Amino acid sequence: MRIRKFGQLWRALPLLVCGLLVIMPAPTSAAPPAADLAIRFEALLGQHSVLAADGMRSRIRGDDDFVQAADAALGRNTAAMSALVRQMFGARLAGEFGPMWAEHIVSLFEYASAVAARDEAALDHAREEIEEYELELADFLAAQSRGRLTRSAARAAVIQHVEHLTMQADAYAKQDYATADRLYRLGYQHSYDLGLALAGALLPARDRDTLREPVWRLRSQLGKLLAEHAVLVEDLTRAAAAGTPDFDSSAQMINGNTRDLVAAVDTLFGAAAAEEFDEVWGARVENLVAYASGNDQARSALADCSGELATFLAGNTGGRADAAALRSALAATDGKLLQHADAYAAKDYPAAYSLAQESYDQMFDLARDLADAFGATVAARLPRGGAQTGYGGMAR
Repeated sequence: MRIRKFGQLWRALPLLVCGLLVIMPAPTSAAPPAADLAIRFEALLGQHSVLAADGMRSRIRGDDDFVQAADAALGRNTAAMSALVRQMFGARLAGEFGPMWAEHIVSLFEYASAVAARDEAALDHAREEIEEYELELADFLAAQSRGRLTRSAARAAVIQHVEHLTMQADAYAKQDYATADRLYRLGYQHSYDLGLALAGALLPARDRDTLREPVWRLRSQLGKLLAEHAVLVEDLTRAAAAGTPDFDSSAQMINGNTRDLVAAVDTLFGAAAAEEFDEVWGARVENLVAYASGNDQARSALADCSGELATFLAGNTGGRADAAALRSALAATDGKLLQHADAYAAKDYPAAYSLAQESYDQMFDLARDLADAFGATVAARLPRGGAQTGYGGMAR
């Protein structure tokens, strides 16, 4: 499961490139409200995708207890999203958005139930409902953007979001877990990025400007990768605890996330640092899975890994990331992930989802602190006038 090699996927993503070219030290004051809200919007949309996929898969498995817990978690996500839409865009837009979003979720679950029952008539009806929803929501979003989001672009984005979910359900029902999990991950990534695109299209100009600031882009993308890590660890430890046949494909998902994190470290701090991070982070994932598989000794090994990781991050940021604070934050996150594994093994699915929510949120707190430290570290390496001179050859 350990990742021995890493690629350059981070460099290929425009949003990440914007985040890495930090030309000023990270600000010490709180983030502008628009940036904080936009990151929260991304987080909720990404989480919506994985919770919807979980709900669809549990219907296909016929796991009624898990269905109830997944539905409750998605309900909390929907309530949080509706409240955030109201806060960001106003009561009128939120009042129209809420019913359409609820219809979207119902149609997805109807689709999954039809797939499970192999009911072609019900499947055709669900597809019709989904297509109607796609057009309605996309046209609504385009209309609210005042020309910043075209109808065709909005429709393409909504259709892709829905296809990720329906196609992963189809593959899961066929026991093609590799395809299902590839789409599961793509669905999260696309939905998360959709949050920033919608915020940029719907927010006023003065707020949109804050979303272009490099440190907030960096925070957004670190949050995306770290929160995905938590989601995928939980998926993998569920498979390990239950001994389900999708374990290998789930392991490939977490490996992909690890490659992206390692590539990010390579871009920020160089190949040697990336190699070291790869070893420590890979061992951390292995210990989380080992614990879920019944190895109690993995708990102490995990604590050692988190201590090494905190020391690594503090060292590579020149102490801007505090080692003691990082150890505490990582220990708290690891604790939630271990408790999630215990709750799932005990089939206490409501508790498992509650713990998953806490670990998901904690990852964005960690991303904020790391983005500030990383941004300041990169900025300190740049020569004066770096923004005008191509960063003195140091830009990666």
